[in-house]
Amino acid sequence: MFNFLARRLAATLPVLLIVAVLVFLMLRLTPGDPAVIIAGDAANPEQVAQIRAGLGLDRSIVVQFGIWLGNLLTGNLGESYFFKMSVTELIAHRIEPTLALSLCTIVLSVLVSVPLGVLAAWRQGGWLDRALMGFSVLGFSIPVFVLGYILIYIVSLKLGWLPVQGYVRMADGLWPFLRHLILPSITLSVIYIALIARVTRAAVTETLAEDYIRTARAKGLPEARVVIHHALANAAVPIVTVIGIGIALLIGGVVVTETVYAIPGLGRLTVDAVLARDFPTVQGVILFFSFVYVLINLLVDLSYLFFDPRIRY
Repeated sequence: MFNFLARRLAATLPVLLIVAVLVFLMLRLTPGDPAVIIAGDAANPEQVAQIRAGLGLDRSIVVQFGIWLGNLLTGNLGESYFFKMSVTELIAHRIEPTLALSLCTIVLSVLVSVPLGVLAAWRQGGWLDRALMGFSVLGFSIPVFVLGYILIYIVSLKLGWLPVQGYVRMADGLWPFLRHLILPSITLSVIYIALIARVTRAAVTETLAEDYIRTARAKGLPEARVVIHHALANAAVPIVTVIGIGIALLIGGVVVTETVYAIPGLGRLTVDAVLARDFPTVQGVILFFSFVYVLINLLVDLSYLFFDPRIRY
C-alpha cells in the first residue's frame, strides 16, 4: 500500500510539470497582450512597452518559464496582473464557493442517481427503466448554460422561489447559503445524474444476472437485501469509478455554472483571468485543478480496496 501511494504521488510531479509547460506555452503563443489590456485603449506604444518590461514579458519565453518554474518550486504561483495580489491568496479567497458548489452537486448527484440506477436495473424494461434512459439522453444533450438560463427564467424570474444569481457564505446563515446554491447545483448535477444513473443501472443489471444472486434469492433472502447488500455492493467498483470521473469533469462544468450564476469562485476567476490575459492567475488555477484531478483519481483507486478486498496494490 505504501509503495503504491509513493509511486502514485511521485507520478503526479511529471504530470503537473507537463501541464505547466503546456499551459505556459498556450498562453504565450495565443494572440493577445496583457500589457495592452492593462494600459488601455488610450496608451501609446512607449507606455505599453514600459508595462511589458515591468511584467517581464519583454524577455524570451524560455527565460520567463525558467523564472516562473523557479518560483513555483518554492510555492510561489506569482502575482496576478489584473487583481494585483498573489495567485495563492486569490485562489484561497475564491475556493469556498467552488468547493461548496462542487460538494452540493456531487452529493445531490449521488443521492439521486444511485437509487434511480438500482431501481431501473431491478425493474429492467419497466417504465422507470425507460424513463431513466430517456432522461440520460436528455441530460447529455442539454448544455449546462442553456439549462441554467431555463431554470433562472422559470424558477427565479417567473416563480420567484430562488435568487437569480450571487453567493452567500455559510457564515452569513445556512438557509441563505443553501438558497443560492440550489439552482446552480441542480443545473450542474443533471448531466452527472444521467451519467452515474446509467452506469449504476448497467453495473447492477449485470450483477443481478450472477449465480450468487440466484442463490441468495433461493435462500429466501428479502429482495431489498439481495439488491442492496449483494448486487449493489458487488457493482460498487464501476459506480465509484464513474463518480470519480464525474468529479474530475465537474471542473469544466463549474467554470460555466459559476459564470451563469455570477458565483465568485475559481470558475469565474478562470474566465475573468482568461479575458484579462492574466497569465499567472490562469496558470495557477489550472495547476490547482490539475492537482485536484490527480488527487481524486488516487482516492478513487484507494477506494477499490474498501469495496473489493480482492484488489491488492
